[in-house]
Amino acid sequence: MMEKKELRCGFTTGTCAAVAAKAAAAMLLLESRLQHMKLMTPKGTEADLPLFHVVMGPDKVSCAVEKDAGDDPDVTHKALIFASVEYFNGDESLAGSSFVKETSGESGALVLTALEGVGRVTKPGLSCPVGYPAINPVPRRMIFDEVDEIRRTAGYKGSLLISIWIPKGRELAEKTFNSRLGIVDGLSILGTTGIVKPMSEEALTATIRLELHMKAVAGQKKVILTPGNYGELFLKEKLNLPPGEGVTISNFIRKSCIMVKEEGFEQVLFVGHIGKLIKVAGGVENTHSRYGDRRMEVLWDCARDYLDSKEKETILQSNTMETAAGILKELGVLKPVMSEVVKRIKAYMTDWTGGILVEVITFSNTLGLLSMTPEVPEMIKQYLTSDT
Repeated sequence: MMEKKELRCGFTTGTCAAVAAKAAAAMLLLESRLQHMKLMTPKGTEADLPLFHVVMGPDKVSCAVEKDAGDDPDVTHKALIFASVEYFNGDESLAGSSFVKETSGESGALVLTALEGVGRVTKPGLSCPVGYPAINPVPRRMIFDEVDEIRRTAGYKGSLLISIWIPKGRELAEKTFNSRLGIVDGLSILGTTGIVKPMSEEALTATIRLELHMKAVAGQKKVILTPGNYGELFLKEKLNLPPGEGVTISNFIRKSCIMVKEEGFEQVLFVGHIGKLIKVAGGVENTHSRYGDRRMEVLWDCARDYLDSKEKETILQSNTMETAAGILKELGVLKPVMSEVVKRIKAYMTDWTGGILVEVITFSNTLGLLSMTPEVPEMIKQYLTSDT
């Protein structure tokens, strides 16, 4: 048996920004050019990262750290995260329109600001105030602590201005959920442990939780859930709902239902392609293929009152749900079978949400709308005429 390879962890954007800021402060205050810098992450793992693009001046030093995401499929892998530290005379206008300021004992202020490629928060519900740079609390704390440590080591008690930027941040942010979360113009500086674990269910569900929480904070009581891109396109092209209205929940159907209940939502519209939703009709809580397929078996169970044994075999041998749906249409039973499918999905999701009103729409790429539960038209009307 082949031994399972242990996936390699990496470092968060927050750790990289803190390392760069610490190195820039050290080179400015200790007047010594460095090739790498160490710090201890909140997780207790030491980061020892090389420095790039070092520029040293008498009043300001800047450098970059290359993001290493380990074996995590992170869009920021290999991105350069820059920091500069400079002497600061207290003129806060020099820090830009939004910044974070901290004082430490008898020393002067540390002022943190974000430049090109670092996102800006535009919606409430995140851990950073609206209008401020998207530098989360833990990375912010790391940056301040590391720079202050260098300042104390150097015996310097004056003020310093710390700037963070990511040259490709705006471009990379287009591949993330940032725009949906109300973060514009760049990436977030993230991290709670300082370490990037290879993409896990916890990371994905945390993203779903955050998006649901932000909608709840905005006062919304109704929410649209969709497994992925097909559902997003259907919402936009067929239901005329604006982009970002739905929350993409991937395979985490039951977990998302529980989150919806916990965030205080009162209504759910679940929209998705039949290839994914058919599993939910069989009570499958996580629709990832690692938990099994069962699509055709579930479809057959929904269709058993309408098909004979020969037709059953035809369904069970179908390769895709698109093919199976086409067969049901040819047999003249697509409508009642799909009605049973959405009925079962509604029942399971109502149970998982603890009794919240759930309505369901399913479709196929070739046949379009397949079925919806009875109250969907009224719910869609509410979405189109109400902000909540």
